[in-house]
Amino acid sequence: MYKLLIFDWDGTVIDSAARIVSSMQAAARDLSLGELTDEAVRNIIGLGLPEAIRELIPMVTDEEIQAMRERYGHYYLGADETPTHLFPGAQHSLDRMHNNGIRMAVATGKSRKGLDRVFAETGLAYVFETSRCADETTSKPDPHMLEEILAETGVKASEALMIGDTEYDLDMGRRAGMDVIAVSYGAHHLDRLMKYDPVLVVHNFPELEAWIETRYTLEETV
Repeated sequence: MYKLLIFDWDGTVIDSAARIVSSMQAAARDLSLGELTDEAVRNIIGLGLPEAIRELIPMVTDEEIQAMRERYGHYYLGADETPTHLFPGAQHSLDRMHNNGIRMAVATGKSRKGLDRVFAETGLAYVFETSRCADETTSKPDPHMLEEILAETGVKASEALMIGDTEYDLDMGRRAGMDVIAVSYGAHHLDRLMKYDPVLVVHNFPELEAWIETRYTLEETV
């Protein structure tokens, strides 16, 4: 039985890809750093913001990275009104798993400010025991943020499960020694995720909840 479920946020719990794409594109246009394609921006979802900007704009300077961070924040946190919403079933499934005693955490490429903001908007902070953000530690796919979560919670890597929608999530989980679950509805195509040998592919939150609950029930009856 897994003792801790660790969720990515963007593309796994919340459907925010469209706002991330449009905010990043607007920031690059404002700074005359070129046009960014939808595909290119979707590809970097999950990385820490500085790492994402370097991936998108290889010749970018440190000063331009800082300017991009500020302009992206301007759009994503207010000026861009592209809607974001929890994926269908997320609220209900997370509530039920929490109420059933399943320990959960978040490992995200978002900033702490950004994660705290969406926690407040969704009211979901209470279901997660702890969280790590990219501006507090090392960006994905480095496993350091997962190692910090494991150290804080006292859970072994073999007892934890990383759940995400991008290569960065699953690569990070595998490098930390964890099993991983791929979600099919997020930023990266499922073909890219299968090379990390996920123990499960899920297409919605109720499917994930049912699988987790079955494993806990089976463990309790052994």
